Amino acid sequence: MSPEELERYLHAQIPLSKAMEVSVLEVQPQSIMLSAPLAPNINHRDTVFGGSASAVAILAAWSLLHIHLIGEGIASRLVIQRNTMSYALPIDGTFTAVAAMPSAEEWARFLRMFKRRGKARITVASEMHFAGQVAGRFEGTFAVLGTTDV
Repeated sequence: MSPEELERYLHAQIPLSKAMEVSVLEVQPQSIMLSAPLAPNINHRDTVFGGSASAVAILAAWSLLHIHLIGEGIASRLVIQRNTMSYALPIDGTFTAVAAMPSAEEWARFLRMFKRRGKARITVASEMHFAGQVAGRFEGTFAVLGTTDV
């Protein structure tokens, strides 16, 4: 899936991503990079609202799993089950979230569980970047449930 295709999908299926002006910068086999500007995500301190930063980090991780599930031919419902987010510094401009695939062993274990039970969980991390620095870290556990439509 190209960055443009993923961005169109996100804006159509997850309207918040459009309102936040999220753009897809990169779609790589092992990572996805999303970006969002300050203006639609601003708080009362003229920095990015923490909920917006968290939403972009979640969206990056969700998108990475979504693309991999499609690549595996798995029809499923993909939802976040739990997450943690830490903020290292204020963001007062355009920022990015980069999600990275879990190890090959974790992915293989996840696929085995999903094929055996029709549901599985997997944890994915994202890093927030701003002005050349790590601005925050996200870790989320996603639940994947088998279904007939992707």
